[in-house]
Amino acid sequence: MALFRLSSLCLLSVHKALETSSAALPCSPIPTSPAPTTNTTATGFNTSCIGGRRRRRRRRALVSKSGRGGRRTVECRAAVVEDVDKEVLVPAEAEAEEAAEEYDWREEWYPLYLAAQVPDDAPLGLTVFDKQVVLYRDGAGVLRCYEDRCPHRLAKLSEGQLVEGRLECLYHGWQFEGEGKCVKIPQLQEGGKIPRAACVRTYEVRNSQGVVWVWMSEKDPPNDEKLPWFEHYAKPGFQDTSTIHELPYDHSILLENLMDPAHVPISHDRTDWTAKREDAQPLVFTVTERSSRGFAGHWGRSKNPALMNFLRFQAPCVLSNDLEFVDKAGVKQYFSALFLCRPTGQGKSMLIVRFGASSRSPVFNLVPEWYFHQNACKVFEQDMGFLSSQNEVLIKERVPTKELYLNLRSSDTWVAEYRKWMDKVGHGMPYYFGHSSLSPPKQPAVVEQAPVGLVAGISASFPAKGGVGTQHAPNPANRYYRHVVHCRGCRSVVKGFQTWKQTLVLLSLAAVASAILASAQQWKVVFLASAALFLAGSSFCSFVVSLITTNFIRTHRRL
Repeated sequence: MALFRLSSLCLLSVHKALETSSAALPCSPIPTSPAPTTNTTATGFNTSCIGGRRRRRRRRALVSKSGRGGRRTVECRAAVVEDVDKEVLVPAEAEAEEAAEEYDWREEWYPLYLAAQVPDDAPLGLTVFDKQVVLYRDGAGVLRCYEDRCPHRLAKLSEGQLVEGRLECLYHGWQFEGEGKCVKIPQLQEGGKIPRAACVRTYEVRNSQGVVWVWMSEKDPPNDEKLPWFEHYAKPGFQDTSTIHELPYDHSILLENLMDPAHVPISHDRTDWTAKREDAQPLVFTVTERSSRGFAGHWGRSKNPALMNFLRFQAPCVLSNDLEFVDKAGVKQYFSALFLCRPTGQGKSMLIVRFGASSRSPVFNLVPEWYFHQNACKVFEQDMGFLSSQNEVLIKERVPTKELYLNLRSSDTWVAEYRKWMDKVGHGMPYYFGHSSLSPPKQPAVVEQAPVGLVAGISASFPAKGGVGTQHAPNPANRYYRHVVHCRGCRSVVKGFQTWKQTLVLLSLAAVASAILASAQQWKVVFLASAALFLAGSSFCSFVVSLITTNFIRTHRRL
């Protein structure tokens, strides 16, 4: 409980919700989920990647079949002890393989954006897998979502503008409104009628609990029963802090990372003064639900198995971790961490993070919200290097994860559950990497903008809104692009501190000039002291801007 209070009070870092939130739920801490594995030896020394003749032959067959002859051919140097593997690793094969179930990724709701962050004065281009859409508010404030393609000459409508509540393509000025109907073509001859085909495909959207969701099906009406609903966020007085992040790796890699509490003490050691590497320990897991819609269960620390978290993964890409407890006054309190993920293409994803609680310490309100946002960015940056490389390996190896991962019972149960869920439903996705099966992308990712048009393209589009320079360039490794451009609050803070910095620099120059011109010694001292204070204030403004916009780099990685 102390860890939870400290985390809520200080930084609310993304992964610490999984590490510190714990609910006292009566359950048996028995890891029940099977997971991908390979064999290890009984010794504690360096061992191989492949154990057992049968499994080795199967893997070599896969290597030969795929034509990548160097994959995982290191032999074991010590005797293989199967009993130790069964005790430490989750079985490589499921006890009972479940058949694939009917699934269509389009028949789902995907989180598009935080409703509060949708601009009022410009369209917003977004992506779901390989489908590009444009989101905007019409003249009545109603959210509209179209295919991001003008029917005239295929120009991006998200590069357009809003004119009297209508979405205008900036190529030739065609305007659209409502259900995608074209209402104006400037080049149309007098008396001519707008062709019926001059319309854009529309997608249904819902604003639910502050999040804009899109229904991607083009043939079936929205299924509101599939629209996620989070009970705690509907409770009176429940408060939350929400952020948006673009990330340079696949959504499946992202979800694996978010449902992996074992890495938090190591990867995020001292990030928020609560994660400590000496707290790394075996975890206990109990899977309570499995279906084509996802899975759920309890997990906790082996040193305190009475306190268990409840984690739920819900198709297509929603993860939650909840806590309920009774405080000292006997009042029931709630804490929730939500991770709403959206696939945005090969090797890319967008994440909406929400931390909510039924009550907060008054000290919490003294910490500016941008500080929580920059810390969440830092947490992602601490993981970014190895998650991006993990993404590359999956693409290059082109084998199921059970041939690559060594999942432990005491840390990786949720990862195994997630990849096995993909085995059941992956056939209905554009591409996937499952535990026992996979379907890699059939076409390589397309780079939309050449470097020569990079700055011009981002300068003309929201949310950079006229920004130029590397800070504003759409680089998924750049914090400004990954978060700040999607956050009105952080953009406003950056702009405000930049203005103050310039003002204070001018004031310091004026104070120095006054000190030079002053004849009295005491006035020279006053003006010079003022100049020093102004420069100190300017430096503080630079520090805040840098804190919000600059990537975190580990000390041992700095040159």
